[in-house]
Amino acid sequence: MDVIPFVNSWPYERLYDDIYLQTCPFCGSENVLTNMKNKDFKRAEEGIKTILILPCCNGKLTILEADEDYFWTDKQLRKG
Repeated sequence: MDVIPFVNSWPYERLYDDIYLQTCPFCGSENVLTNMKNKDFKRAEEGIKTILILPCCNGKLTILEADEDYFWTDKQLRKG
């Protein structure tokens, strides 16, 4: 797989089994508790494409990969 550019990444925080985004990349809401299940997170860590619908604005993230700090997605989320 090609290297995913950093502008396609978004940081997350994990607290026990809960996944939080400090800020939503679409609407700007803060401290967003996602509905991501532990099994979906494990799939993302394995590099399996995972869809995450954000509860604040129904924005859709297609996560290609997850590491310890970032979700790596299929579209640009940051200004490049």
